[in-house]
Amino acid sequence: MYARSTSIRGNLSNLDAGIAYVRDEVMPSVKQTDGCVGLSLLADRESGRCIVATSWVDEQAMRATAHEDRTVQHRLMHTLGGEHADIREWEVAVLHRERPAGDGAGAQVTWARIAPNHLDDLLNAYRHNLLPKLQELPGFCSVSMLVDRRLGRTASVTSFEDRNWVARDRKEARTLREQFAQAMGARIVDVAEMDLVLAHLHVPESV
Repeated sequence: MYARSTSIRGNLSNLDAGIAYVRDEVMPSVKQTDGCVGLSLLADRESGRCIVATSWVDEQAMRATAHEDRTVQHRLMHTLGGEHADIREWEVAVLHRERPAGDGAGAQVTWARIAPNHLDDLLNAYRHNLLPKLQELPGFCSVSMLVDRRLGRTASVTSFEDRNWVARDRKEARTLREQFAQAMGARIVDVAEMDLVLAHLHVPESV
């Protein structure tokens, strides 16, 4: 499975309009696209950052829609009042759902870098060492790990029942990830706490 993410930092006053656009126009259209299995939307109401991710059955299906997706990205950037869209393509390497994320769910998103030749070792350790510890965090719903094998980039999303659990688990979750990254020789480059506004990726379990 593969995913394309579009991250835009816009104006806070435009965030609700951007969410409405993705929910009411983009998501219904995406559901009818060959090879697409879903969409998710993360939003940070403090920074104005918005991340839209679409999931695909394979890399070919994802790449085949790149041109159409650029039109959506430009309109979303305009709606949000952003100046730049960071677009990335990923392999969905790990996905585990303990329970569905409902209304009011929150997420901690962590971006990291590692030498590409160490990526498989990191994923194996993630599944067997870090994932069981994340599952023990109060309010835990799901976790996903996206990877760019060529560049050694990773993005992990841990979702919780609501933003309150994200805040309560903040210190423990970050400590777990920092210790794991250090042990694996990875470098965490960014961490964000966001609202999980739409959770419809529909990617099958992969651990």
